Amino acid sequence: MTNRLIGRRDFMKTTLAGCGGLFLLASEVKGQETKIVDSKGKERRFFYRTLGNTGLKLPVINMGVMNSDNPNLIRAALDSGLVLLDTAHGYMGGRNEETIGSVIKGRPRDSFMIGSKVSLPKDRSTGLYLDGATTDEFLKKLDISLKRLGLDHVEILYHHGVSNKESVAYEPVLKAMEKAKKEGKIRFAGISTHMNEPEVLHATVDSKFYDVILVAYNFQQKHMPEVRSAIARAAQAGIGVVGMKAIRGGNRQSPTVQSAAAALKWVLQDPNVHIVVPGFTAFEELETDLAVLENPSLTEDEKKTLQKEASLKTLYCQGCGQCLKQCRDHLPVPDLMRAYMYTYAYRNLALAQDLVLSLNLPSRACQDCSACSVKCSVGFNVSAKIKDVARLKDVPTEFIV
Repeated sequence: MTNRLIGRRDFMKTTLAGCGGLFLLASEVKGQETKIVDSKGKERRFFYRTLGNTGLKLPVINMGVMNSDNPNLIRAALDSGLVLLDTAHGYMGGRNEETIGSVIKGRPRDSFMIGSKVSLPKDRSTGLYLDGATTDEFLKKLDISLKRLGLDHVEILYHHGVSNKESVAYEPVLKAMEKAKKEGKIRFAGISTHMNEPEVLHATVDSKFYDVILVAYNFQQKHMPEVRSAIARAAQAGIGVVGMKAIRGGNRQSPTVQSAAAALKWVLQDPNVHIVVPGFTAFEELETDLAVLENPSLTEDEKKTLQKEASLKTLYCQGCGQCLKQCRDHLPVPDLMRAYMYTYAYRNLALAQDLVLSLNLPSRACQDCSACSVKCSVGFNVSAKIKDVARLKDVPTEFIV
């Protein structure tokens, strides 16, 4: 990615000028097919795609479980025809995996698939690993995740939250995943990224190690063309591509998200994206996803909606990293912006607090600067957001459910 600073006015001009390239020409998707599915007693025809060279055939939409602690909703998703549940070792302090475990207990093992993620200690400013980021620690977390889920293996295990090429090839993680594969604890090795995505995607292809990549991809990314190009290279190399942050990291009821369905369809118009794992926390949102599964084609009205929304502000941090060198106190600004999003878009205070507490912030974050030195590329009032969300570190954990 370029290091040139991009102001909000330039970002708007770039985004709007790029609307002509916002939509791809219709093309046949390799490995796509339709299946008649029993969706809670109702026959529905869903679109399926093959996840790269893994051979896994999946509905084009599956469930991101991160913000859902409702076992009935997860159960309804599986009963409706979704197959893959996406979670992580750290979501909800482990309760996310435990909830999934309670739902899948007793279900035929070939009726669902699990994708989980493990992260290791890293410097939040550089993305590089710290002491304690070892093979043994990675495998220990995997074993804990398997116990929570009540499983002897997961289909996909992601090397979680990678933001630079150095970490893609971090030897202790590669050794851990290789060992886990040999022992049958994981079927496929994945990597996830929601920052500096093109660099991570290209490094993933160059590593010739990973089977799947989970990547942030949406029409509001200012570097969307670069992300799209890198995704194409990954898919051509046989890597399974899973899209996330399709709805820009926002709550589906947010005024800036007029059509969650259109945002999902936009990602699926890219033949190099095999599936999407949007998070949802309500039964109405599940129904939206099921409707897209039946018909992922964008209508003309939806295209107009997306063109209007392309320039709207959201709570989604672009992860460009320009702020890191600007902050005089070297605060992990992108992580704090993500915590702010978790708080006010996801409405997930527990997740936001977990992230804030992990950052080891100074006691007076953003309190002692007379003027903020950070100029956000998309216009965030960085200091105000940090002051707001940093308050979570002083709230007793037991007060947050």
